[in-house]
Amino acid sequence: MCGIWASVGISVDSAVIDLVAHRGPDGCGWKVFPGPLGPVTLAHRRLAIIDTSVHAAQPMCDAGGRYWIVYNGEVYNYRELRSELETLGRRFATQSDTEVILAAYAEWGETCLDRFVGMFAFVLYDSQMQRIFAARDRFAIKPLYYMVRGDGLAFASEIKQLLRVPGFVPRMNLPRLYDFLSTGITDHTAETTFADVRQLRNGECLTADLHTFRWTDPLPVRRWYRLPQSGTIECSADEAARRFRELLTDSVRLHLRSDVPVGSCLSGGLDSSAIVSLIDRQFRLDGSQAAVNTVSACYEERAVDERPFMRAVNAATRSAPHYVFPKPEDAFGRAEQITWHQDEPYGSTSIFAQWCVFEEAKRQEIKVMLDGQGADEQLAGYHGGFGYHLASLLRSGRWMALARTMWERRQFHGVALRQQIRALVGPILPGRLAGLLARSRQTLVEHDWLASGRFRGDAFPANPFGAMLRAEGLGPIRDIGDLCVAMTQATNLPMLLHYEDRNSMAHSVEARVPFLDHRLVEFSIGLGARHKIVGGTTKFVLRQAMAGVMPDVVCQRRDKIGFATPELEWFRGPLRRSLEVAVEDVLSGYPGLLNTGGTRLLVKEMLDGSRPIDFRLWRIVNVGIWGRVFNVNL
Repeated sequence: MCGIWASVGISVDSAVIDLVAHRGPDGCGWKVFPGPLGPVTLAHRRLAIIDTSVHAAQPMCDAGGRYWIVYNGEVYNYRELRSELETLGRRFATQSDTEVILAAYAEWGETCLDRFVGMFAFVLYDSQMQRIFAARDRFAIKPLYYMVRGDGLAFASEIKQLLRVPGFVPRMNLPRLYDFLSTGITDHTAETTFADVRQLRNGECLTADLHTFRWTDPLPVRRWYRLPQSGTIECSADEAARRFRELLTDSVRLHLRSDVPVGSCLSGGLDSSAIVSLIDRQFRLDGSQAAVNTVSACYEERAVDERPFMRAVNAATRSAPHYVFPKPEDAFGRAEQITWHQDEPYGSTSIFAQWCVFEEAKRQEIKVMLDGQGADEQLAGYHGGFGYHLASLLRSGRWMALARTMWERRQFHGVALRQQIRALVGPILPGRLAGLLARSRQTLVEHDWLASGRFRGDAFPANPFGAMLRAEGLGPIRDIGDLCVAMTQATNLPMLLHYEDRNSMAHSVEARVPFLDHRLVEFSIGLGARHKIVGGTTKFVLRQAMAGVMPDVVCQRRDKIGFATPELEWFRGPLRRSLEVAVEDVLSGYPGLLNTGGTRLLVKEMLDGSRPIDFRLWRIVNVGIWGRVFNVNL
């Protein structure tokens, strides 16, 4: 895990890589080549994880000196690829996965990407042919941003690096800021909340011949990976559970490859509990006596405290547990620091809680942390998706299954029948009527505070979710399969991975996500809804796969808290005055961005208790913090 910089035709100083020293405190490298379009600069900050020797430093070149690379991430199957490449005559001077990527590209060209199991973002320079090849992993686990400036191009791990390009002035990208304010979603397009700063998206790559290429904005990228169609795998429940367990177990095995200490986040939920249980199992199979270092965020407020489940997992495994207690005053007090690391506005104080977990990991000198990110998206783990499932049952005439699901949702999750009926209406309506329903909800819920002159026109659709899906070529969501693809590819996962990357790297900790081994994701996406939701129970195949592996009290739990903080108590209690002041700062600092009267009314009703508190409150506040931290112009 590292920080990278690559540029063509732009003269920069070392600040562009020093800004991300937190991503790589173990070393720094810098290399400049003459090129037909001006200097080609490669720079790297190193977090040494695999082959910690100086021989694995970057920028790195292949044995022939032709190919150079700056790379961030891990290719977990590097040992197997290395063996294959050695049979083809390739020789290696290090034990690093970086050198394997170079050899794989030299041997197989751009198709080498299909062979990698892992997370990666890299820029590779062919010094002989004067060609640049940049690529990002299948699910956007590792970041790669870019900026076109006249005849120059720059790539970077974090946006703040690109802000140092000479002559660049940070400005708000209002359509993407609207998406964030209205839905809370970022990272669903190549654009960012900064105008003129873009990213290679999940599964995208770029090839540029420096003799003939002319930079355009956006760049002509190629999508080298797409998720398969959902619901194409036919198998029994037992076979699905067996195969899922095999794939997840093998993924955890690969994700444990490291030359430094490895631990795991543990929230007490299904996903992180499964990871911790499988790490312990793998340690035992390997004959290791090591304990699994777990780090958990806890609260005194019972509604969001999951310590009983954390303790059950820690007791059932050889664990060394570490607990942190995020404080409300720090959620606000550290917001500027977290925002600086995140680069863009973040949607809730749960990001602060995650920050605290990785901060504790660093304190405990755990350099690699596994996490359960990605399971909810591929397995329909969010309760908000039940409407699509109910609609599918209704359309297919499965009346008994529909009745059972609705009864269990009411009995075990407290979801009223009226709420469930309302949730299934949208998915069963014809497309135009569904759009009208979405627009009417938008008007009732959002319009009063977003109705400013800044957010008018075709760039600010009444139904942002629909626009996001159309941009991805996904079409309307009709069932759970469509929902899983949309959340994995566009609307949820890329954003959550952004948060996790910045929070972990802020503390020089590498976060790894075993649920995002592409072999497992493809299998999960391929499974039909009956393997994911049974009655009112989500992630059914995961529960079946982990039966007997992790404690029953966790495996069979029906509630889902999510990685949440006690925002209601915090916002209406110790943080109330700070929030009120922060909202006024946004309104005065960016006049005309939001509807002043509508925003004040929304905030007042939330804090007074006449309206439920939701994430919009923090979004408003954090946009102001973000604008101040990066001196962003409207």
